[in-house]
Formats: sequence, C-alpha cells, structure tokens
Amino acid sequence: MFEAAGYGVALTIAPVLESPEPVPSPATSGVSRRRSRLTDVLDPAGFDDAAWAREMSAVSVGAAKLAAYEAALVASMAARRPAQTDLTADQPGHRVEGWTAERVPVGVSEFFADELALVKGISRTAATVLAERSLVLVHELPSTWGALADGLIDPPRATAIVKALGGQSVEAGGAVEPAVVAEVEARALAWARAGETPCRLQDRVVAALIAVDEAAADRRRKRAERAADVTVRSLPDGMAEFTATLPAAVAAACRETLDCYARMAKADGDARPIGQLRAQVLADLVLRPWDTSREPVTAHLTLLAPLPDQPGDTDAASVDGTPITARQLRDLLERLDALCPGGLQAPTGGSLGIDLTDPVTGALRATVTRRELERLARRGCMDHPDDECGCAVLDRPPPVDRYTPSPAQRRFLAARDRSCRHPGCRRPARWTDADHVVAHADGGPTDCSNLCSLCRRHHRLKTHAPGWRFVMDDDGTLHVITPSGVTRTTRPPGMHQPLITSGASPGADDPPPF
Repeated sequence: MFEAAGYGVALTIAPVLESPEPVPSPATSGVSRRRSRLTDVLDPAGFDDAAWAREMSAVSVGAAKLAAYEAALVASMAARRPAQTDLTADQPGHRVEGWTAERVPVGVSEFFADELALVKGISRTAATVLAERSLVLVHELPSTWGALADGLIDPPRATAIVKALGGQSVEAGGAVEPAVVAEVEARALAWARAGETPCRLQDRVVAALIAVDEAAADRRRKRAERAADVTVRSLPDGMAEFTATLPAAVAAACRETLDCYARMAKADGDARPIGQLRAQVLADLVLRPWDTSREPVTAHLTLLAPLPDQPGDTDAASVDGTPITARQLRDLLERLDALCPGGLQAPTGGSLGIDLTDPVTGALRATVTRRELERLARRGCMDHPDDECGCAVLDRPPPVDRYTPSPAQRRFLAARDRSCRHPGCRRPARWTDADHVVAHADGGPTDCSNLCSLCRRHHRLKTHAPGWRFVMDDDGTLHVITPSGVTRTTRPPGMHQPLITSGASPGADDPPPF
C-alpha cells in the first residue's frame, strides 16, 4: 500500500484519499456525495492471507510515518508559542504552582496544550501528552524520531522510549550526560526493532539508565512523585473511574490492603464479585462514615432531575454531569433524605433549585427556589391578579451596575452552564469564575448575556493569553477562537443541539462533539 513512499506522506496517502472520479453534480438518485474511502479503493475482502498480512504491515508503517509527521507539526507550532508570552511570577494572574499537577513543556507557553486540544478536538490532558512526546522526539531523541519516520518502529515503542528517556539529558533539564542518553537510546532502538514489547522495552530502558546513573534515577523518582494525583473520569451506566497516581510501593500496598479486606468479606460469605468488594472497601476507607474523630468534610454533588411536561419527553438525570437513570436518581435522593410527601425538599446541608427552560429550545429562562415558586403561585400576576393571563412572572436576573455579579446571576449561571464553558473542560460550575465575556473595563455589562462560567485556568487564558478570542450569543452559546484561527462552539448543556441535515457540508471549523 505504501511501498512507493519515501517520507512523502503527501505523495502516497493524500492521493488515495482523493476521489478517483469527480463527485456527481448534481447527485443522481441513490448516489452519495462523498469522497472515496480507502476500502472503496482497496477492498479487504479481496485479500488472501498473505496479502492481508502485507497490508497490515503497510498500515503499521504508514501509521508510524504519520505519527512522526504529526510530532514534527506539533513541535513546529510549539516553537511559535514560546513561554516568553506567559505572565511572570511577579505579574497579577500568573500561574500558581502547587494547585494542579499539570505539566508544561520547558520553553513552551502554558496555554499551548489548550490550543492543540481545540485544533485536534481532544482533551487538554491528551494534548499535553502529545505535546510532550512530540517535543521529546524531535528535540531530545532525534534517532528515535528518525526510526519512527522511516517506519522502522511503531508509535507504541517510540512512546515507550520517550517515557523512559524524555527529560533525562542535562540539556533537557535532567541529570544524565547527553552521551549516556544517546548510548541508551541506541540500545533501546535495537531492542525495539527486534520486537521487544512496549512495556518490557520501557522497563529495560529504565533499568539501563539506573545501571549507568543510580543517583540521577533517584532524582527523577522524586520529581515524578510531585505529579501524584487523584482523578475521576465518567463511565457509562452511572459509573465513574477513580484513579490514583502514586509511588509504586505505596500503590502496591494500597492494592494489597484492598484485596485482603475484600477477601475477608468473601470468606464471611459476601456473594458480590471480588472486584466490587475491593471498590466498596476503597469507598469505606476513604469516606469512613463511622469515624467521628476527624474534622467533618462535606462532599458537594450537583443533581439534575429534569421534570418534563410529557412522560418520556426528557433528558436523562445526572450527578455532576454524569447521566444516571431515574431509578438511580430516586435511590440517591432517598439516601439524601430529599424526598418528602409533597415531592422534593432540600437535603440536609444542601439546597434545592428549580430551573425553568424554554420547551422549544431548551434554553434556561429562570431559576427559582421552591419557596419562591410557591409564593409566586399564590400571588399570581401583579398586573392581572383576578384573571388568567400569559404574562411572564419569572425571567433571568436583571443586569447590575457593578463589576461583581449578583447572587441571583450566579445561581442563573451555575444552572445554565453547569461547568466551565471552555470547549472540552468539565470542571463543575462551583469551581468556576463568573467571567465577563466582553471585559467590564471595556464596557461589558454585568448581565447574564455577557457572563459565562470559566474555571480559573481558562479565565486566565481568556484574559492573558495572546491571540485568543471569546464571543457569546445572547442565549449563552459561546464561540472560542484560537490564535491559529480555529473556532469551537459550546452551548449550555440544556439547549437542544441543532441538527445537520443530510447533504449538508459542515466547514472545517465545525465543532466536534465536546
């Protein structure tokens, strides 16, 4: 498939992606207006076993060359986003160390990963990993990059070498002499080309580094410990993934402890799967509901329970943005003592808000407490107290003539946005700032049509990162334009998404499904 290619991605791959014949115009009945797919040109069903094996090998070589080309592209753009454009430690709004474990490649703007994430339509974490890997390949391990570009090793093995050798050279801020790194890299490439698995390859490279400089390995370990963290990622079916990054010995001890307690429960007759028991033990040890000796901690959860006009005509309920079923919601409300004979009540230590949305667009119209709603129902319309009318008795909070939003505006924003509105960011609204899209200093009003929820990082990006632009429509739709000219759009979660009709041709800047 790619035998005729040298380095030339454009020479071999691009022509295959082009349509072999002009797209019919106008399209005749039954003809799909699209470019040819690779399977239209090369039908896998027509390959015998040997041809299939050759083609799979060719695909691997092509993927390696594309990965090397992507690394070169990323490194090239990173050079245009130098760290000199970031705020320094003596300037207001600068990055505060210690609150996040995020990594910033040396010499590159802290906001480069945000731009890369929007251009590729991936998470900022994935973009950070891609940027780090690309910069290490291009600038620190050129021999590994060359082997990847020539299709001699695949991306997983190149990544294994990057993880083991990246940042180790003195020239890259590490503690190992460049000649030593080059020697270990050469051995790593030989192991990779011999077919060593990625995991085993990384272990062998790390062992080789320890053998030549054990003190440097200890310094790297201490630096890596600073990246320890705990994260949560949503999963389907009302589940979530709880991940802890720890020193290896601590992680092993934690796993063994969970396993021992789970096996004890199993021995006592608990019929649940062993994995479920481990997870329950973890939750019990962290939450410790029986322990009254420690300072009490309140966990904040946002429960969204749509109340439709018609049965079945509703979005799913959610907990902190994770969709759950109605049964899960009811069980959780019962545990929180939020169900009462009259319907819902605020749980102990919590609050209950009612959000009124437009039945056609899904846009938020107003927020109100249960007590306020009951009072309005008794009072009725002030202009027509004795008659039925269609007058609005609730609306979004009015603007205020100061910089700080009113409490009512903050409640409205939290209900409308639910999380940081920067594309791809899911930090809950309670951890965000109410930001003026058009700066207050530039005449932007303190009005809900000019306010949006941004986490502190993306608030700083909007305010201080050069070349970024934010534009918001009256209904809360936010358009974010990167310095490279790519536009991504986010809408308030409750708004109905516009559908692309068949035959439409979205432009290159159409937003991915964040």
